[in-house]
Amino acid sequence: MKRIVIAGGCFWGVEAYYKRLKGVLDTNAGYVNGNIENPSYEDLLSGKATHAEAVEIYYDEKLISLEKILEHMFRFIDPTSLNKQGVDVGIQYRTGVYYKDKEDREVINDFMNKMNKKYNGRVVVEVEEEKGFFLAEDYHQDYLDVNPTGYCHVDLSLIRDDEKK
Repeated sequence: MKRIVIAGGCFWGVEAYYKRLKGVLDTNAGYVNGNIENPSYEDLLSGKATHAEAVEIYYDEKLISLEKILEHMFRFIDPTSLNKQGVDVGIQYRTGVYYKDKEDREVINDFMNKMNKKYNGRVVVEVEEEKGFFLAEDYHQDYLDVNPTGYCHVDLSLIRDDEKK
């Protein structure tokens, strides 16, 4: 089992998307790489905390590769939009890939180099070592399962049938 943290705008849709994929074992909505310990959603909204809304993904690398996880991310984000996805604007909605495993950094950098060529050097997705992931409040976990009509900038129909659990 491997782990990676993905920020792709509002974490509700990002979590809903990844949890549907074959090979993804578990997901958690949370906050990553910010300035304080254990931030709250209100801390992000007020600007007190500088974290990104993100999703912690546990996956079976025999069933889905890190590169495939990144390919999925690039299906539902605008990688050239800084601190904005859909109608959500602010640093908490930045896009990023946050790793702990140094081997993952190589895979991520290779992928980002390919994407930067595809997007003519305009990709603004952060690639950083994870410096702290904090679980979001319970009401954010599996949000779109509990609130199926909730807002989501992520198009869940981008997952092909053969990729679904």
